[in-house]
Amino acid sequence: MDELRRKGLAKMNEVYAWEMPNMEGDEYFDLTVDHLFGAIWTRPGLSMRDKRLMTLTVVTALGLQDLCEVQVNAALQNAELTEDELKEMAVFLTHYVGFPLGSGLNGVVSRVTAKRKKAAEKGAGDDKKANVNDAVKMHTGKTIHDQ
Repeated sequence: MDELRRKGLAKMNEVYAWEMPNMEGDEYFDLTVDHLFGAIWTRPGLSMRDKRLMTLTVVTALGLQDLCEVQVNAALQNAELTEDELKEMAVFLTHYVGFPLGSGLNGVVSRVTAKRKKAAEKGAGDDKKANVNDAVKMHTGKTIHDQ
């Protein structure tokens, strides 16, 4: 694994609070890890929280609730934003992106926090590998083990 891939994979795992393995032979994965995470998310000038706020704003405005779930879970896992801050973000964004999109983020925050609380009540921590499988399945229809 070259240095750019190592750097990108480490940043991707930091950003999403998961344990994504290197997936050789997938051009889209290569571009995402090497460019987006190896060259863009690693740039100085903005904090991880700043980048998370911008990313959540964009995916909310586009109505991409599946990506919102990934971002909200990671923001909570990384302690970048609290549930209250995420709910307030939904209220604020609603006035710019409209009620359906803003309420979509609000619903995502409620679902993600409920899932996290339920897992905590059972004594289960955040399953980083399950989070990876959920994300990969969302985009490819397969799990990591199917790759």
